[in-house]
Amino acid sequence: MKTLDNDELSYFCAQMSMILKSGISSIEGLYMLQRDDEASEREKEMYTAILDGLESGEYLASSMERTGLFPPYVVKMAKIGEETGTLDNVMDSLSRHYTREEEIRQAVRQAVTYPSIMACMILAVILLLLIEVMPVFRQVFRQLGTEMTGIAGFLYNVGALLRQYAVVLAILLAVAMLILVLCIRTEKGRNIGRAFLNKFKFFRQLQNDISTSRFAGGVALAIRSGFSADFGIEMVAGIIEDEGFTAKINKCRESLADGDRFDEALRESGILTGVNARMMAIGVRTGESDAIMERISELCQRRAETSMSNALATIEPTLVVTLSIVIGVILLSVMFPLLGVVSSI
Repeated sequence: MKTLDNDELSYFCAQMSMILKSGISSIEGLYMLQRDDEASEREKEMYTAILDGLESGEYLASSMERTGLFPPYVVKMAKIGEETGTLDNVMDSLSRHYTREEEIRQAVRQAVTYPSIMACMILAVILLLLIEVMPVFRQVFRQLGTEMTGIAGFLYNVGALLRQYAVVLAILLAVAMLILVLCIRTEKGRNIGRAFLNKFKFFRQLQNDISTSRFAGGVALAIRSGFSADFGIEMVAGIIEDEGFTAKINKCRESLADGDRFDEALRESGILTGVNARMMAIGVRTGESDAIMERISELCQRRAETSMSNALATIEPTLVVTLSIVIGVILLSVMFPLLGVVSSI
């Protein structure tokens, strides 16, 4: 079965946290979830698989891992939670962590999807005008005893070329779509896409905010669950996909190994800067590291969402204006010569 998505992980962890905090055993709680009429067949199969493991003497983390539905991060955190007797708190923290992950994912998807749809619509309209509409105007010009020249003639020739090589164009578009899917679906493709986008300042800052939010949220989860900051950094290193940010994490771990204080290591590695670094220094001194890291995670997530919203607010009118200008140029390049021909008759 397919690995659980962020919403499903958040829901499962929240349910398990409530069950454990209410004093109900994992087995009894999973039986309750399994009998829930609103549970899907996939969820019931998952609960059954976990129950089979628990009833055979396995721990919850081992039973979860055996289903193949949970990422290693969740399994490892659940295992440590069982070993330290803090499984209820760990599950609650994981629920909040994956809720934040889903919010980030939805914001990124919205920022990418809408401009992509608009761009495709603009391309489709332009192709329609060049391939279907321009030949109609050419026929009108010929009926009036003249030919299309200038910009209108150039646009007609472009449309004729597109019609002639329509099959080649379709193949190129299919290849482009395949490359796009590979960039989205494969780790190597995502890395190449990130490397390209990181050449632009806006995307570098956006990626840094998203990675910082994930890092701070993961470390806050570990500290809140009773683990050390060092352990939290080690755990979070596996869920950060940005190679540049991973290098910062490795540098931070080296600083901690050399004996630097947690907030100093974060600042020297470049993970936290400015106000965030000063907040973390205060958090370490007051024993509120988890609360400060949680706050930094929320601030970075909000900043990333604001950046994407502002970008969308700019892209939408830009695309509309671009479409209007292109359509206007195409139509005016035909209408002005046509009016000149008509007026001379």
